[in-house]
Amino acid sequence: MTVKVGFLGGLGEVGRNCASLEVDGEIALIDCGLMFPEEDMLGVDLVLPDFASIIDRASDFRCIVLTHGHEDHIGALGFLLEEVNVPIYGTPLTIEFARARIEERGIVPDLRAVEHYEWVDDGPFRFTFVPVSHSIPDAAGVAFDTPEGIVLHTGDFKLDPTPIDGVPTDLRSFATIGKRGVRLLLADSTNAERPGYVPSETTVGERLDEIVSHADGRVIVACFASHVHRVQQAIDAVVRDGRKFAFIGRSMLRNSDIAAQLGVLDIPEGALVELVELVDMPSGETAIISTGCQGEPFADLSLMAAGDHRLVSLSIDDTVIISATPIPGNETRVSRVINNLYRAGVEVYHGRNTHVHVSGHAAAEELKTFYNAVRPDAMVPVHGEYRHLVANAALGRAMQIPEVEICEDGDVVVLENGELTVERGAIPGGYVYVDGAEVGDADTIIRDRRHLADDGVLIVTIGINFSTGEILIGPDVDSHGVTSDDEDLHAVVAERVRASVASLDHPIDPDTLRRRVRNTATRAVKSSVKRRPVVLPVVIEV
Repeated sequence: MTVKVGFLGGLGEVGRNCASLEVDGEIALIDCGLMFPEEDMLGVDLVLPDFASIIDRASDFRCIVLTHGHEDHIGALGFLLEEVNVPIYGTPLTIEFARARIEERGIVPDLRAVEHYEWVDDGPFRFTFVPVSHSIPDAAGVAFDTPEGIVLHTGDFKLDPTPIDGVPTDLRSFATIGKRGVRLLLADSTNAERPGYVPSETTVGERLDEIVSHADGRVIVACFASHVHRVQQAIDAVVRDGRKFAFIGRSMLRNSDIAAQLGVLDIPEGALVELVELVDMPSGETAIISTGCQGEPFADLSLMAAGDHRLVSLSIDDTVIISATPIPGNETRVSRVINNLYRAGVEVYHGRNTHVHVSGHAAAEELKTFYNAVRPDAMVPVHGEYRHLVANAALGRAMQIPEVEICEDGDVVVLENGELTVERGAIPGGYVYVDGAEVGDADTIIRDRRHLADDGVLIVTIGINFSTGEILIGPDVDSHGVTSDDEDLHAVVAERVRASVASLDHPIDPDTLRRRVRNTATRAVKSSVKRRPVVLPVVIEV
């Protein structure tokens, strides 16, 4: 029986993690994540996997299996479920985080919480979750028992010997699965270039304690709302210092409430207060745990830094801790927020000047330890930029994994009769953009926006008698973002357009006239100011 693993996203980028598993003609998805737009994706809100290969086979689509509750693994669920609604499996916290994201889009999902080590049977799919240590509780690797052998997805993981929740990556169970025979391993590649080991999450808590205890005024800690372990350490640090605290940010309020209800976030009684109460308390007795660690323009931390927050005004005795590292593409925005915080006169701690963040992904020696425990027959690196995939593949070969394949989005791995082959570009793997209310292919729109951003826009209005060729209005020229010397440029363009149009034979064809105006204006601007703006000809029949 043929088993296929297809990659809809996550290979060659950080985000959009989504893979398909096909057994006996039916399909399961492993994760369903989104990616935040890069700097050159102008106006784009979110980036999704291309679900065409799933939607086109909706009758074969059986279920979705989630490794953990981060946005790059669950954030696209609502968009897919609008097209086809299937059962979703995950550990309890993962399921509740997914529920909150899906129900925001008005969808009633079929969510099924599964405990670690419990085997699930759904049609041809049989799988189990194995606990891993990551930057969120309830994270798991998932093992699928298929006719071609076990397909094992690590999820996001590291080998933290002292995890906050006391649940380490269960190497023993992974080794037991390995003894049964792992036919294909899909392995987290994020930190494959990084030598050695990633420090334990507890080391961040120690530094948070130190910073908070020396802070004179209010403390503001910004981190991912889904990083429940980091939120817990921030709570512990401020409470130990005798401070009351408030949460800020919709996702922080939502996720902390879910985590507290499930017992994975401990909030001491009386320590949490509403923000409207907190701002009236002495600053040295208060703290805020906030979203906005990625520099999002309208996130609370960004608004505070810019002096635009409706309730919180920064003062020089405040201390701000950005306990996260920028997602690729967000570096400029995060830097802008940090600069604004310094301008406000506050003390700022972030990943580049002190130890307030550790990664949740395994470094090279941890990956090698994992491979030694599992000993798979074949491995495909996942979750990372292409250089991360290459580095992870090199680790796999160094550990003498017999078959190591580097794949990209759109590739499909085929397991059949003990053989492994890769079908390159077999399924759609491109970007799908969420741009305002639109979801789809916005490549042309983005190219136009880049063009406008680089060279501006020029509008040429001309009124003409199509029969005689007589110019009765204009040419009138207007421009935005082309040059600071608009009047001189406009005069040059108008003169050349008038001369060019006057040479046309009449009667004049409107389409021909528009092309002549556009081409003439483009050449005039290029020769005058070395720019190629978007030229919009407005032709009026008089």
